[in-house]
Amino acid sequence: MLYIKNAHILTPVRSILDGALLIDGEKIVALGPLEQVACPVEAAVLDAHGLILTPGWVELQINGGFGLDFTADPSTIWTVAAGLPQYGVTAFLPTVITSPLENIARAQQTVLNRPHDFVGATPLGLHVEGPFLNPQKKGAHNPTYLRPPDLEAIREWTPAQGVRLVTLAPELPDALQVIRALVARGVVVSAGHTAATYEQAIAGLDAGIRYGTHLFNAQPALHHRDPGLIGALLTDRRPVVGMIVDGIHIHPAVVDMAWRLLGERLSLVTDAMEAMGMPTGRYRLGDFEVTVDATSARLADGTLAGSILTLDAALRNLMRFTGCTFQDALKTVTLTPARLLGLDDRRGQLAPGCVADMVLLDGSYRVVKTIIGGRIVYENG
Repeated sequence: MLYIKNAHILTPVRSILDGALLIDGEKIVALGPLEQVACPVEAAVLDAHGLILTPGWVELQINGGFGLDFTADPSTIWTVAAGLPQYGVTAFLPTVITSPLENIARAQQTVLNRPHDFVGATPLGLHVEGPFLNPQKKGAHNPTYLRPPDLEAIREWTPAQGVRLVTLAPELPDALQVIRALVARGVVVSAGHTAATYEQAIAGLDAGIRYGTHLFNAQPALHHRDPGLIGALLTDRRPVVGMIVDGIHIHPAVVDMAWRLLGERLSLVTDAMEAMGMPTGRYRLGDFEVTVDATSARLADGTLAGSILTLDAALRNLMRFTGCTFQDALKTVTLTPARLLGLDDRRGQLAPGCVADMVLLDGSYRVVKTIIGGRIVYENG
């Protein structure tokens, strides 16, 4: 048992000053003001005075990190997972970009076979970004492997077989029937790398799309007479919308505008590639060489190729760009992505019965400790 006391707890819907929380095994069993949560004599005690306690953070789009790329080598997923808790990430969707179908199958097998005694962030299943993308908006995806949507290609794509989220272009031929088939199996479908009109975007939402991949990026620009996918994602109440808030992919003023429209429908993602956590230099994203400077990752032609953003930095950027509170920003990496995925273990919140994934931060919103399944897996310093 682990008893945490004197923390400022953000559940994130409640704020409890001088709170306490009791963990038994991998679950939270009690939570509340300090005077209401007793400490069993057998529990280890963690005094969190001066620290903020939040649910563990859920990352929906990350391509790699620490010099490793999931698409190039799916076996690296577990190595990257071990390093993510330093950024507050306790669960994530390893993202495999456009590549041969057999490579996606290898990645599925990787996430289904947890290494013995693994310690780190939990892969919840793959985010398969491609190959059903519009060549006009391919970004850093290899056009050689792009293909039209078809039911046979997705035959083994289910959450039980390691696929949790799929990004596709809803305007492509047969995309709507693929969307319906994936949704029927419990896979979340996202619109991205697309040239969809507003009407095509709404048709995709009607078919079951419930997410938008990296808003504003690899999509036609918003136009007042031709709102396109961006207009649909901003105004339709059904989808959660992912956004890369590094100050490079989207101007801070546009981040502020999107935040005001999306609110609790916003999901912060990093779209980080293998250079995350590494020095500047040359790296890879899938099949392409990427040049990384102090702030961005780009192909030789200047196209943005993922990011080097970390999720804790994204949260701080959102607060800085919009003036929102940390409690409001926190939902974008906890409750919102967890609810989108429909997880049955109640991740993304702190309450009795929830899985004991949580993050302790200092007053500058820097990660101090990360707890996964009731176990401290990262401590700063």
